Amino acid sequence: MGRGRVELKRIENKINRQVTFAKRRNGLLKKAYELSVLCDAEVALIIFSNRGKLYEFCSSPSMPKTLEKYEKCSYGAVEVSKPTKELENSYREYLKLKGKYEALQRTQRNLLGEELGSLNSKELEQLERQLDSSLKHVRSIKTQYMLDQLYDLQNKEQVLMESNRALSMKLGEINARNQFQASWEGGEQSVTYSNQQPQSQGLFHPLECNPTLQIGYNPVASDQIPATSHAQQEVNGFIPGWML
Repeated sequence: MGRGRVELKRIENKINRQVTFAKRRNGLLKKAYELSVLCDAEVALIIFSNRGKLYEFCSSPSMPKTLEKYEKCSYGAVEVSKPTKELENSYREYLKLKGKYEALQRTQRNLLGEELGSLNSKELEQLERQLDSSLKHVRSIKTQYMLDQLYDLQNKEQVLMESNRALSMKLGEINARNQFQASWEGGEQSVTYSNQQPQSQGLFHPLECNPTLQIGYNPVASDQIPATSHAQQEVNGFIPGWML
């Protein structure tokens, strides 16, 4: 009698389940090996147990290369189809930007007075109005800039005037102080000279004489005057010539 058909369902017995997994795993790895040898095929087999343990077989020397080849073959078509739409959208965006760039370049050349032959009268009038508006705007900005500069210069002038006024006041105070000091020093010198002059005259003694005005000859006074003057002059070390 032949073997009966085995019902494919999860084995509830844990031991039987582990035994069956080991037998079938080994058989599957053996079949993969045989397939790669007999048919010269590149076979890669990956098995994870219910506990997360890895079992693998690869006929090529490198499993990552085989997996990379598998990814290119499986997901390459999908990845190629997506960039096609993206490239179309990017190309349309590129055409729009290119048209805007060319229009801006043409407008710039027209503003510079170049390539005006292809413009009609309406376009020329529009270009003239645009130039007038631009010129007014430039003049307005220039005027505002000059006003700002003038305001800054006025502020600087005010600051400099205040500084000059302060310096002038300070200079006046310094000059007044110098004049006062000079006058003070001059007064001290005059006082010193007046104090020193009587001391220099102290060497000469005044003659003692009778202050009473007498008319005629007074023998007593005449005798006293020569004697007194003679003693005075001998003290001073000076003798008149008429006494020699």
